[in-house]
Amino acid sequence: MKIGILGLGLIGGSLGYDLRSLGHHVLGVSRRSSTCARAIALGSVDAASVDMSLLAAADVVFICTPIALIVPQFQQLITHLPVTTVITDVGSVKAPIVEAIAPLWSNFIGGHPMAGTTDSGIEAAQRDLFVGKPYVLTPDATTPKTAMTIVEEIVRSLGANLYYCQPEQHDRAVSLISHLPVIVSAALIATCMGETDSQVLQLAQNLASSGFRDTSRVGGGNPELGVMMAQYNRQALLNSLAQYRQNLDELTNLIVQSDWADLELKLQANGKARPKFVE
Repeated sequence: MKIGILGLGLIGGSLGYDLRSLGHHVLGVSRRSSTCARAIALGSVDAASVDMSLLAAADVVFICTPIALIVPQFQQLITHLPVTTVITDVGSVKAPIVEAIAPLWSNFIGGHPMAGTTDSGIEAAQRDLFVGKPYVLTPDATTPKTAMTIVEEIVRSLGANLYYCQPEQHDRAVSLISHLPVIVSAALIATCMGETDSQVLQLAQNLASSGFRDTSRVGGGNPELGVMMAQYNRQALLNSLAQYRQNLDELTNLIVQSDWADLELKLQANGKARPKFVE
């Protein structure tokens, strides 16, 4: 199968590696000719260009651009494609993307691979990135079964765990487990940097270890991605932040009241709940 990838960053480049290893002919498009050349040299794609017309020969196209560019790039892309081409995307927000694209392209299905690192760009791409990771598809009532089957088979071949949901359900869920942690983690880093005693701040930086590394990782990641998550999943994220604030206030009040027994119960309950999210 000929598969096109629009956007040769971490996700697009990683897709290219795996799809080529599965025997597909991979065509890549990037805004920078240097990225195209590098993707070919690394073996992520068979051919690459800054010209979207390269993707006219593709049976399936994955749009792997930043969230803000998905719809504008789609609008340019479809001028080069036959109507039979199946299009999917990898954006971490689904409702606004599906609402904008589905009415214009019948063979579209929204997607989101829950995989990645804090690094970006073609150099960050890696093989087997999607193995054992969740990959969400968000079809609507008009999505053709044939398009669904094609994308399903590709996703399964990557070794990913396939899930289905409505776009709005996806956005609410990822606001809780992906977008909220970015903002909370960013606030943690900002709180630490707000320490006014320079000696205490330096000591904290010297002593920071695995606990701080784990809880601060996503807050210290790609700022562009963090802003786009907040911008395009704004309401769901605000709802999650309100719930988080309520829980933080409850824990704060228990500490103010020196209610160590109830605090322990809360922490015990959280300890039992965590494995339901993280194996």
